[in-house]
Amino acid sequence: GGGGGEALEAGEFRTTPLVTVEGHGGFENNLDANPSHYGLDTLLGVVMEWGLEEDANFSIEAGVAPVLVWGEAEHFYGAVHDNHDNHDDHDDHVTEFKRTDIRGLLRLKYSPNEWLGFAVDTKPYFVTRNQGEEKEGIKNEIGAKALLKLGDGDVNFALGDQLTDLIDGTYISVEHRQGWGHDGKWQGQYTDPRIGVGFNHDLVEISFEIGPRFYSPNDHSELSERTDFAGELEVSRPIGDKTELFIHWQPAFSNKDGHEWGEGWQHHIGTGVTFRF
Repeated sequence: GGGGGEALEAGEFRTTPLVTVEGHGGFENNLDANPSHYGLDTLLGVVMEWGLEEDANFSIEAGVAPVLVWGEAEHFYGAVHDNHDNHDDHDDHVTEFKRTDIRGLLRLKYSPNEWLGFAVDTKPYFVTRNQGEEKEGIKNEIGAKALLKLGDGDVNFALGDQLTDLIDGTYISVEHRQGWGHDGKWQGQYTDPRIGVGFNHDLVEISFEIGPRFYSPNDHSELSERTDFAGELEVSRPIGDKTELFIHWQPAFSNKDGHEWGEGWQHHIGTGVTFRF
């Protein structure tokens, strides 16, 4: 998110077209058959930003992406979903190309000052044809997030900052998400309170956050409410003024709970590049 430019003065407006190409994989090692998904996205988007009074700002980010799918498609966190296509063997077919789906994004962000930020978003995902357990239709996921910086965010070890300066890069956040399947049925919800820290080493920007995940499934999942553990590590680096490379890792750990659900880790890993114009 964000246009990647300088802060806007009150009354100023900026539009930033962007293209993001990302390859990503999901690995659910705590589920039967260890299902996984692989995708290659090309997000075509735009960020519109408005500068407001008293250093506030508001932005709208929108985009659409074709998704080349290998293995299974992405789905809402917590869904028990394996990759068996009738009598096909999972290991033989996990890396077969399946189809091209369509992903969308609409995000609204508001920051009343440099310390506090709020965001809401929706992430529709269109499965383009029936294939095994995947059914044609639109899945959707909505979320809301609040973030509070505890420092000015200006930490760069290449410029002489010390570990004690990390407080300037520390923040706390709370995010809530809910999901729906292709048939319109509610899939569940979770809330992530997190503590995180961000810093730079020269041009390399690193952020890391961890916290509990309070998960509530739908009534038909044969799972109960539980508290998982989740986090995210993200590393990015600009290449010139308009291009940014990035990689991120999102692990989550669950205790055994219910039918086809086991104790263990899930991982989502992605890497790509964003071009701004």
